[in-house]
Amino acid sequence: MKKVLGGWKMFEVVWLVLFTLVAVSFTFLSNDSLFGFTVFITGVLCVVLTAKGKLTSYAFGMYNTFGYAYLAYINGLFGEVMLNLLFFVPMNVAGFYMWKNNYQSGKLSMRQMEHSGMLLTIAVCIAGSLLLGFGLSFIPGQNSPYIDAVTTVLSVVATILMVRRFKEQWLVYIVLNIFTVLLWVIRTMEGSGEGLLMIVMWSAYLINAAYGYYNWNKGAKEALA
Repeated sequence: MKKVLGGWKMFEVVWLVLFTLVAVSFTFLSNDSLFGFTVFITGVLCVVLTAKGKLTSYAFGMYNTFGYAYLAYINGLFGEVMLNLLFFVPMNVAGFYMWKNNYQSGKLSMRQMEHSGMLLTIAVCIAGSLLLGFGLSFIPGQNSPYIDAVTTVLSVVATILMVRRFKEQWLVYIVLNIFTVLLWVIRTMEGSGEGLLMIVMWSAYLINAAYGYYNWNKGAKEALA
């Protein structure tokens, strides 16, 4: 437990407690399921620990991956389902071992991309989102195919950057979280029971992504020093 909670800053503690309380409130006020709450809280713990470069983030991430895949399935977001089961599960395993082998003096070694790598990343995100969105639009019952495609492609790219320890993962996550909040706003307006809780969860991710970039930017500079 000391390894998980050691070295926390006041901001990290305050916002984690804040969003946990908000999640509890929404769970009771909107009659959301206890299962939805567990998906929320493990997701928040996962991204907070990732922003801190903690290896334990992968343990919470694995539960969140399976739980979120189920919620996406019952809401007709099949791109999200495929993303979580076919990509995030194996990447959680791969990421754990790749991070484990890149700790120096108890801290994760963080990296910075070249400009050419950033341009390639942007091109892949745009092309992949358009192609996947076109494909998802043909699936019966699929909701918001192009927004679903954007969140799916950005999630894949951000996860690859995360596993490879690039700070630019957080820039991708910021854009991803904005689109995912929009996705769940649409689903809430269409009657999704878990929609409000998912909006809160992804809003928490958005705040954490901004902090994650700040923290990893410092880490990458220290690694280059």
